Amino acid sequence: MAIDKRITAVAEKLQGIKDGATVMLSGFGGAGFANTLILALRDAGPRDLTMVSNSATHLLGRTQVLIEANMVRKVICSAARGRGKELSPFEEQWKAGKIELEVLPQGTMAERIRAGGAGIPAFYTPAGVGTDLVKGKEIRRFNGRDYVLETAIEGDLALIRGDLADRFGNVTFRGTQANFGPAMATACKLSIVEVFATQAEAIPPERVMLPGVFVDHVLAVGGR
Repeated sequence: MAIDKRITAVAEKLQGIKDGATVMLSGFGGAGFANTLILALRDAGPRDLTMVSNSATHLLGRTQVLIEANMVRKVICSAARGRGKELSPFEEQWKAGKIELEVLPQGTMAERIRAGGAGIPAFYTPAGVGTDLVKGKEIRRFNGRDYVLETAIEGDLALIRGDLADRFGNVTFRGTQANFGPAMATACKLSIVEVFATQAEAIPPERVMLPGVFVDHVLAVGGR
């Protein structure tokens, strides 16, 4: 049977996502948010999720809709504060003790995800040493400098935004749209990518930015 990872609907693919799952959402600044897939996950309704995302409060991405639906138990991110004077839905739940927060230096978060995909259980980094971000974590000294032990992050589901995909699941991105997406795809059991368009013919190897071996399904949603 020929490989074809293109789908026209995503609801059925999300049925296996259980309560307590760890979900990774791509997106940075105004680029790379898989908004169509995030809304589909909200409609699927799993609870007690751990959400791994660069920001818990970004207005251009729909990362907050899972929080507003009371589906998230814990957030792992590098940016948690909203820009407005009013508290965001995430901040309200965190202040009320309804949601757990783990804030990481952005590079550390990216490397923890990459390590999860590479099968590396943990690594040492100097980022964050001497701050509240590393409280309770192991500190070791190498060559006269302190480093903190950070563990890998692995997930059950990655929801990623790309630009173009072929039937084999190979994906290209436009500029900063890539951000955390390729690493998240390698670190999760199930990876779904929404793209502007899909095509039957294979994307030339030199243009592939996320190999199809790390992608389970691709969904064309437009919106370039």
